[in-house]
Amino acid sequence: MNNIGALLELTRDRFKEFLREHDALFWTFAFPLLLAAGLGFAFRDRPADVLKIVTTDAGLKTALTREPLLDVQQLPEGPAGDALKTGKAALLILRAPEGGVVYRYDATNPEGRTARMLADRAVQQAAGRVDPVPVHDTLQQEPGSRYIDFLLPGLLGMNLMSSAIWGMGFPIVDARKKKLLKRLIATPLPRSYYLLSLGLSRLGILIAEVFLLLGFGVAAFHVPVRGSILELFALCVLGLFAFSAVGLLMASRAQTIEAVSGLMNVVMMPMWILSGVFFSAQRFPDWLQPFIRILPLTAINEALRANMLQGAGFTELFSQISILSVWMVVCFTLAFKLFRWR
Repeated sequence: MNNIGALLELTRDRFKEFLREHDALFWTFAFPLLLAAGLGFAFRDRPADVLKIVTTDAGLKTALTREPLLDVQQLPEGPAGDALKTGKAALLILRAPEGGVVYRYDATNPEGRTARMLADRAVQQAAGRVDPVPVHDTLQQEPGSRYIDFLLPGLLGMNLMSSAIWGMGFPIVDARKKKLLKRLIATPLPRSYYLLSLGLSRLGILIAEVFLLLGFGVAAFHVPVRGSILELFALCVLGLFAFSAVGLLMASRAQTIEAVSGLMNVVMMPMWILSGVFFSAQRFPDWLQPFIRILPLTAINEALRANMLQGAGFTELFSQISILSVWMVVCFTLAFKLFRWR
């Protein structure tokens, strides 16, 4: 019973220590909300963008103005070319000497390709082309298909990773540097209790972290949560312990804050980029996909999105849960073998 009381006291001290760190509070709670709000409003539902294009021919300008998604400006050839080079226009249209039309644009620029398609349609229709098959557009918007719906689970997964790794690594290395770990092993308290107190304190913070960000997304942007809330929270707990294991492994031998900061940045930076936080991981080459799929941040992001947006349960998420479990077990095992108290 005395040991349990000591564990609870250690957990409470870790929690109080976190609350005294104003910087940690900002990066854990305020920063994800600001990021979600900024990107959510920046990529909110809005009318299609009107693309700016230039032409040197008055007749072409008349034909192109029939397309409502094009903003057409007529300029002499020199300034028109400069507008294309400097990115002020997505497309330059010239009258060819033989009577045709020349499109100049950057094929690597999506706006250039779209402007070329719209401009060619307007030019061909002005010349008398009639589409052989009549088409009709039915516009539809569904919660779950917007960018903010994709983004919020990714931000939640990224925040779980960052707060768990930093929250586990920094206190351990700081205590080792101050010789506190050396004093701890001289007490009758089991050594594992100190590490367990760090994990339990993060679990308390996780509750506020998840429901604050999730509640903001639902209230401000109507992000759907189609799966079980309990299963969603359980996934977050599993992700927390998997990333805590990674943080413990990083801090197992580090002697300085600078050393553990470098290790943690080396581990987290590739996942920030590759694991589909801000954009789909499918954008990367096929040969890189097997490596991306086994990253813990990829697994938690995929699991959170499947639960929130598709209503997937544990059965459908077996692959992602297995990846997180393997990371947790392997990293905890290695960390306990390599951990230094001095």
